[in-house]
Amino acid sequence: MKKFAQFAVIGTAALAVAACGNSNDASTEAMPETVEMPADEALEPIAEEPVVDEEALGPPVDPAANAPDPITTEAVADDAAAVADEAIAAAEAAEAAMAAEAAAAIDAISEE
Repeated sequence: MKKFAQFAVIGTAALAVAACGNSNDASTEAMPETVEMPADEALEPIAEEPVVDEEALGPPVDPAANAPDPITTEAVADDAAAVADEAIAAAEAAEAAMAAEAAAAIDAISEE
């Protein structure tokens, strides 16, 4: 009972302190002069002009120097087609193995 009384006194004191809070009206703090000031600053004209930095881009590069070799590109395409064909064959083999396994399981169940 002693602990309950302590919590009751602490709770009452907390509520009393909370009741003494400030009740400022938010509309008095947001006056039109202070609210519109940032918007007015954004509409001011810009006096500075952008500066072009020629060194930022580096030296000019010849596009032909970076172009891929057409023979290499065709070889890569052929290799990709071969890999795709192997993947299709592996998928078909896996599908056939699963079908055979399922058929064997069905036969085992039907024999029982």
